[in-house]
Amino acid sequence: MSISENLLNQVKQIKSLAEAGLVYNKENYDAERYEELRALALEMMSILSDLPVEQLTGFFLPETDYPTAKVDVRGLILNAEGEVLLVKETVDNKWTLPGGWADVGLTPKENVLKEIEEETGFKAEVKRLLAVLDKRNYAHPPQPHYVYKLCYLCEITAGGFAPNFDIGEVHWFALDALPELSEDRILEEQLSKLVAIAKGDEAVFSD
Repeated sequence: MSISENLLNQVKQIKSLAEAGLVYNKENYDAERYEELRALALEMMSILSDLPVEQLTGFFLPETDYPTAKVDVRGLILNAEGEVLLVKETVDNKWTLPGGWADVGLTPKENVLKEIEEETGFKAEVKRLLAVLDKRNYAHPPQPHYVYKLCYLCEITAGGFAPNFDIGEVHWFALDALPELSEDRILEEQLSKLVAIAKGDEAVFSD
């Protein structure tokens, strides 16, 4: 992990501590100090991520409860040839596993199946959980949130693809012939790890 990535992770921790203080503080004096600490964290995050402070301030709504990590759900689907189903994001024209942020009110399994259907048009079923990944431990581009990734092995049961607002294409790829990946969402290292777990009998991988 580079110095800037490590520093960004520390800034995220400072921001979370400041927001926890704002949620639970009982004195106005403390609230002012926590607000100053949060503002400093956002300024540091702006420097490290090359995003304007105003954009970050608008991006992060004030916390009303204890701040926690965000959850990203992804579905690994393999065909009979062992190829991986990937979707092409219209936002960057790069490829990833179908998935996205977990919605409140749905179980992790319900979330990943919803994302698969919305992005690919396919109905699927979850076979098993493959891995719980901490994005900090991988070479993803720097980002404001602290994220855990829940990765499931899924199987198509029905449906067919139609292009939509978020996804322009869906295609099967061999691991040795992958397209340009959307590295904020998935890395080749992670794909290889997930496929190896899916094809074996290993227990759920967690890091």
